[in-house]
Amino acid sequence: MSQSETKKKAEAAVEKKAAFGSDIDLGKYGKARQDLEKVSDLAELKQEDQETLLKVGVVPSQEGRSGSFVLMDNTMVHSSQLGSGVEVMSVLKALKVHDWLEQYSWKAVSPDADKYTARAFLEEADGYFIHALPGQKVVMPVQTCLMLKSKGSAQTVHNIIIVEEGAELEVITGCSTSKHVDAALHLGISEFYLKKNAKLTFTMVHNWSETIGVRPRTMIIMDEGATFINNYVALRPVKSIQTYPTFKMEGKNGVCVFNTVAIAHPGSEMDMGSRVLMNAPGCRAEITSRTITTGGVVIARGQMVGAASGVKGHLECKGLILSDKGIQIAIPELEARVPDVEMTHEAAVGKIAQDQVEYLMSRGLTEDEAVGIIVKGFLDVGIRGLPPQLAAEIEQTLEQVNLAKM
Repeated sequence: MSQSETKKKAEAAVEKKAAFGSDIDLGKYGKARQDLEKVSDLAELKQEDQETLLKVGVVPSQEGRSGSFVLMDNTMVHSSQLGSGVEVMSVLKALKVHDWLEQYSWKAVSPDADKYTARAFLEEADGYFIHALPGQKVVMPVQTCLMLKSKGSAQTVHNIIIVEEGAELEVITGCSTSKHVDAALHLGISEFYLKKNAKLTFTMVHNWSETIGVRPRTMIIMDEGATFINNYVALRPVKSIQTYPTFKMEGKNGVCVFNTVAIAHPGSEMDMGSRVLMNAPGCRAEITSRTITTGGVVIARGQMVGAASGVKGHLECKGLILSDKGIQIAIPELEARVPDVEMTHEAAVGKIAQDQVEYLMSRGLTEDEAVGIIVKGFLDVGIRGLPPQLAAEIEQTLEQVNLAKM
């Protein structure tokens, strides 16, 4: 399809509502700024911005990193490549440097999927391009941050990650909001491609505010023997978020693991989940979702489709209700299209079991201490290797969770 034809499809979809999540009026949000000041070193950023980076796992000193990328509003303010075996730059620059990138750009995610993808395409959104070269084991992670800086604006982002055959890569990415920003919108389009025997560990931390709308759109395409480990953390208040990344396992013996940890605060609406299409023999997939509501709404979706012989998958959705006003909805789906598949699911929502609290209290803990230990254990899904600053931020957030209304 030609560029003009694709543009016409996107233009036709500017009012197309998404399949899930509450509808957002895009007419209320202007185009985010593209003229912010760029910096050659993250240490040159304002102290406030550096603190925001640290809270989502992005280290301003870049110590222990293979590269960094920071997008503020719609401005690429910093990009650096520190290690070997990996390329880090903006998508728009990469499209000029690499002619072959056209065959990946907007191929996994369709511009006319809904009005959010359409707007990102029509605004020619920029974002990060991360490319792990063939056979390279990139030891230190690449870090990225997508930050909203302006009130009443829509940040449109288009990211592409390609992990070539036999390469290994880790990415830590954070999405956040500057102080005093309200009524803003984040539209993040991401396309990931994992080639034969490639491995990608991707940790995303969302740290928004009570007035922000968030609409990520993500597609991951995996070849034979590829491994994808995805960790998603959203513990701070947000007005509305709807995300449903899809994993297409197109090569045999692929492995996919998706972990979600989230808290819905009063006033927050979180419609989250993931979808795995096991289209090749011998693939393995595991989806684990642990969510808490202290007064907000959580919809935890999960779908596994077994379309090839010998695939195995497990889907687990568990939610805790810690407030009389909180709502938890779990929607697990298993779909088998051939006889020789093995897929299971486990879903549970409810309050903390009183006998667990009483047992810990019998060991000398107060009720608050007992509940805190249970909550922290509940949210532990095995995410390892988080930067110390981010781990401390998560710990502080959990301590601030209002448990008084359970």
